[in-house]
Parts: sequence; C-alpha cells; structure tokens
Amino acid sequence: MKTLRYLSYSAAVLAYALVVLGGVVRITGSGMGCGDDWPLCNGHLVPPLDDYRTLIEWGHRQVAALLSILTLGVVIQAVRTRGEPGASGPGGTLRPAILAGLLLLIQVLLGAITVWMELPPTTVILHLGVAMAFIAALQVTGFRADTSLGPCGPIPKRGAITAAAVMAGAVILLGGLTANLDAGPACLGFPLCNGKLWPGSGSSGLPHIHWTHRLVAYALFFHLLGMTFRFRKPEIPTRVRDAVWYAFGAVLLQVVVAAVMILAFLPPVWRVLHVAVGTALWAVLVYAVWLVSDKPVSREPG
Repeated sequence: MKTLRYLSYSAAVLAYALVVLGGVVRITGSGMGCGDDWPLCNGHLVPPLDDYRTLIEWGHRQVAALLSILTLGVVIQAVRTRGEPGASGPGGTLRPAILAGLLLLIQVLLGAITVWMELPPTTVILHLGVAMAFIAALQVTGFRADTSLGPCGPIPKRGAITAAAVMAGAVILLGGLTANLDAGPACLGFPLCNGKLWPGSGSSGLPHIHWTHRLVAYALFFHLLGMTFRFRKPEIPTRVRDAVWYAFGAVLLQVVVAAVMILAFLPPVWRVLHVAVGTALWAVLVYAVWLVSDKPVSREPG
C-alpha cells in the first residue's frame, strides 16, 4: 500500500497545482494560447514559446500530461494490490482509484472540447467541477492506502461537515462562473456589493451572479465558525476538531484574500491566490468528510 499512498498523494498535490495553474491560464487570458488546437499547440508538438500566453497554456498542458501519467500509475497500482487487506470493497482503495481514472478521462475530454469550442463558460465550469471531484478521489485513495491513518467513524452532527463541503463546492463553481463571465468588476466594494445589500442587475445580471457567489461564501464562513464551537466537545475526535479548525482558518484567509482582491480592483496575483486558497479549503473539507465516514476498514501494516 505504501507505493499506492505515495502515488495518490503526489497525484493529488499535482492536481491541486494544475487547478491553480488553470487559474493562471484564465486570469492571464492564455486559454487560447495554443489556438483551437488539441492535443497540438498552434499546430506543433513543441510550439514557439515567444508569446507568454502560449508558454502558460503549453506549460499547463505539460503538467496535465504528467498528472495523467501519475494517475495511470495510481490505477495500475490499485489494481495490482486489490488482493491486499483493505484494498477492495466499499472502504477499499480500488474504487476511488478507478473513479480517479475515469474522472481524468472525462477531464481530458472536457479540456479538449473547451479548447475546440473556444472556452464557452459551460464547459469551463464543468471542467472545474470535475477537477474538484478528481482531487477528492485521489485524496480518498491516498487516505485509504495510508496504514497510519483511518477514519474516526460516525460522530454527532457529522452532517455539518458534509454540508460545509457541499457549500465549498458551490462557492468554487460560482466563483468559476463569476470569473469566466467577467462578473468580478460588476460587484465592487466589500463586504457589500457596490455599497448595496442587494445590487441592481443592470442589463446583464452579472452583479447578481457575483453577489450570489459572495453570499454563499459568507454563509460558508459563518457555518464553519459555528462548527469550530460545536465541535469542541470531548466526544469529537481530535483529528476531526483539527480538520474543522484548518477549514475555518482556510475560509478566514479566503475572505481576507477576497476583500483585498476586490478593494485593490482585482489584481492578477490576488486572483490566483484566491483560486489557491479556495482549492486548499476544498481539500481540507474532503479530508474532514472522510474522517467521519462510516466505513472504516481493517488494516494491516504493509
């Protein structure tokens, strides 16, 4: 299981980096840096890299290729070790590894379609959503392969953790929609939107899209704040309490980053940081949800 654990964790870290790099691609306007070619880039396997947009997009594709190789290794290793204790069945490593492989295939197809169709918002958001599910599948594979780790089992109010993960996913997707529709400048000021509790829609409706993203983010912040108090009870395992605190720290940092980003009129560096912290928050909540899963498996050192 040790090899599978290392492969899964490495792939999850690289998948996280790829999401952040995807944010760089979008923020710098490099999505069409390779034209509408795929898998080639402007008709070349290795294109001229004299334009920074081409360099960024081509680099993004190279990281994706490396991640594909790592994920293939995860799937192969999971199949090879399927006979080991804890490898098969509902709580084993085989199912999330296979799921990660399928999600990668979907992600590659979505990436190609997104380029061919010249970045329509619908496929871009689907691409982002599948990326979040892919990271989660790799994390769970790694968690289940880690002989030093194990879920704590069901706890009181564990539904609150699942709700937080669902809300975080919604915030990320709404944030992607806001960015891809260029709705960021439509709702300036913080914490209100253009100085109003409910902005006018104008002719585009973009302020409402941006404001909905913010409202769900605010709701997640207060939800996690409440959880940090509710989960202080002695019956809550220490690892679960720590995970909740990490999640609250991440969402607090995300609110600070968002505030600076908005008040500074959306500088690219802060926008990339916004993507990075938001994805990290998702990863922490995936870990928290796994901790309170009700399918612990028997494990033997390996």
